[in-house]
Amino acid sequence: MEENIQGDIVQKEPIESEKCLTASDYNSQRRLLDSDVIITSKSSKESKSPAARETWGKSIDFFLSVAGGFIGLGNVWRFPYLCYRNGGGAFLIPYFIFLVIAGIPIFFLEVGIGQFTSEGGITAWERLAPITSGIGHGSIALTIILNMYYVVVLAWAIYYMYYSFQSELPWTKCGEWATSCCRVQDKNLTGSCVRDPSKFPTDKNITWNLNWTSPTQEFWENKVLKVSNSVEERGDLDWGMVLCLAISWFICYLCVCKGVKQTGKVVYFTGTFPILMLIVLLFRGITLPGAWDGVYYYLNPDLNRLKDAKVWVDAGTQIFFSYALCKGQLTSLGSYNKFNKDIYKDVWILSAFNSGTSFVSGFAIFAILGFMAQERGLPIAEVAESGPGLAFIAYPRAVALMPWPQFWAVCFFFMVLLLGLDSCFVGMEAIITATTDIYPSYRKGRKRQLLLVGIVLVSFCIGLTMCFQNGIYVFTLFDYYGASGICLLWLCFSQCVAIGWIYGGERFWQNCSKMIGYRPFPLFKWCWMFFSPVLIIGLLYMLLVNFKPLTYRNTRQDYSYPLWFESIGFCLAACSVLPVIIYALMRFCLVVLRGPGSFKENLSLLTKSNLKDDHPLKSSENDAPENIPFWNYWLGDWLGNKIKSRYDMQRLPVADEPEVIRYGKTNSEC
Repeated sequence: MEENIQGDIVQKEPIESEKCLTASDYNSQRRLLDSDVIITSKSSKESKSPAARETWGKSIDFFLSVAGGFIGLGNVWRFPYLCYRNGGGAFLIPYFIFLVIAGIPIFFLEVGIGQFTSEGGITAWERLAPITSGIGHGSIALTIILNMYYVVVLAWAIYYMYYSFQSELPWTKCGEWATSCCRVQDKNLTGSCVRDPSKFPTDKNITWNLNWTSPTQEFWENKVLKVSNSVEERGDLDWGMVLCLAISWFICYLCVCKGVKQTGKVVYFTGTFPILMLIVLLFRGITLPGAWDGVYYYLNPDLNRLKDAKVWVDAGTQIFFSYALCKGQLTSLGSYNKFNKDIYKDVWILSAFNSGTSFVSGFAIFAILGFMAQERGLPIAEVAESGPGLAFIAYPRAVALMPWPQFWAVCFFFMVLLLGLDSCFVGMEAIITATTDIYPSYRKGRKRQLLLVGIVLVSFCIGLTMCFQNGIYVFTLFDYYGASGICLLWLCFSQCVAIGWIYGGERFWQNCSKMIGYRPFPLFKWCWMFFSPVLIIGLLYMLLVNFKPLTYRNTRQDYSYPLWFESIGFCLAACSVLPVIIYALMRFCLVVLRGPGSFKENLSLLTKSNLKDDHPLKSSENDAPENIPFWNYWLGDWLGNKIKSRYDMQRLPVADEPEVIRYGKTNSEC
């Protein structure tokens, strides 16, 4: 007896096959797909009454959530320094090349996948092609690792903000935490004055003075971090920092505890206030003496730097970091949109907003650094820093030289707190969404709260390892390996291959056209299939060739990590890299090699999409591609229609001019 079977791996429904199967073949294939190794999106019990999936209350909620998710600390403390170090304005050339060819197309890809499937970071890939589900697992693993140490930055910001309310900023003087090398000085050794000349020893030579350190540096290392000499020296637990870490996680919990509708309201403040504060700091900075010297160094173009491969690597990795690509966040946020929302316009506006914020923040930061360089008689190169060194050493030092230093310190660290907070709770929302799409009963009620509390507690406990005196070594390890550029680039490459060649770049472009109501610019599908993978492979090659073991540098030493500790870092990187390979091989072995059908038929089970039954395009999923006009195919609907209408106007037949009598003569007679 022959049977026609309708299939779906994720929903555990029968599998579509053009081959007529016997009853024994059918039962063996069902047992194969019911294997516990294959992760399904719903249990049989949950599928009977799944909780309803939320959507955004307003379109602006999605816009601000995405903006808050990828406009973070990297825009403020990484992009300006990279621009300054890599040729000033010349750095913008590779930056915008990577932005157009990789950043914006993959940004649109991730949001489009979420909106098209209405699924989170894991099950969305299950829907498109089950063999690619490892991409979702790797992305969520990367986000979990990132959140574990990123919240520690929020704890540092709270710690500094607390001390900013004192009558005198503690990092302006050498306190009890300072070493004998700490000196308060306004000018360098070639200058003419210092704040306290009595601190110059008369019985030491000048080479001893070259080892002086500033109170800001010592406050950071000895008061905030309490850095030990090595990772083996764990030291004591800083209970003040533990309290700040607990406050940070509690705030993150409050932002996401009620679901995506509450998150959409929280970003009204957390997504807009840091931008306003950045504008305030910008106007304050450019009014200070020496500010324009800093801006000049920030933008002064050096085209010769474009010959250096490292400039291109920095530009490419900055795009992937600053656009929050391959973390499952964009897919999760897009999944709460209505199916026909026009995300194409949002993607372009958000991209301009994100890159514009990075660019403008450079003016605010380097204006302050230019002021500090002039006040202390130092060149810009000696005060410009990146990463935590900028936020917690260079900028506090500059604030101390400004009028009303307490006010500006509170403003700056509150901005740092909100910039990091947005990124953290959007990452948590991505983790929750991915989990609740696999287990829908956890979407609401007590189960959701238990899941959220469990994630917060586990992350908090791991974050405690960064509150010991060797905590900065752990933090740097997580940052260098757990969320490295190699991990991001590998996931981006996997996404491009999955959509461009397994699901089909042309096919997904057509899906997006039906979803938003018009055809987007075709450059996107070419980037998914060709340009982006080639660029990513080039970046990966340069990163691997130039890879160096991790070191940590402070005022006392350049510390090289022991091999056993670096091996932990490689394990962190493997958490996001290996799932792509493991899940693909596991599915291939279980379904393709053990399936009852032919190799080609079994392979099609893993590359065939399985949309929801109520999906708007479910009935037309296997339709033949429509015939697209020439201009629209190559340029998209908006530009294609413009050119086509102009072209058609030129081809219209010109009507004969009617004979008009002018002054008693016809046209021909005139």
